[in-house]
Amino acid sequence: MCLGVPGRIEEITADEDPLFTTGKVSFGGVVREVNLAGIRDPAVGDWVIVHAGFALSRLNEEEAFEVFDYLETISRMGMEELGEGPEGV
Repeated sequence: MCLGVPGRIEEITADEDPLFTTGKVSFGGVVREVNLAGIRDPAVGDWVIVHAGFALSRLNEEEAFEVFDYLETISRMGMEELGEGPEGV
């Protein structure tokens, strides 16, 4: 199973060869360098789905926050299954 995580493009480093275009992408405040070659005309402020350091597709902000909500729900369910509530975190 693989997991693509939404992130927002904060900065783009263009290259003569589009296959080497990269950018800094923020994942809720954690910023990572990501290859943007899979995104046509990437722009600062775009939301993208990233897997293994590669932006795979573009999505809108509403979709990104929906994914964040799903991830939060999964995390909460996992903690409940382990018997850990908010006080146990």
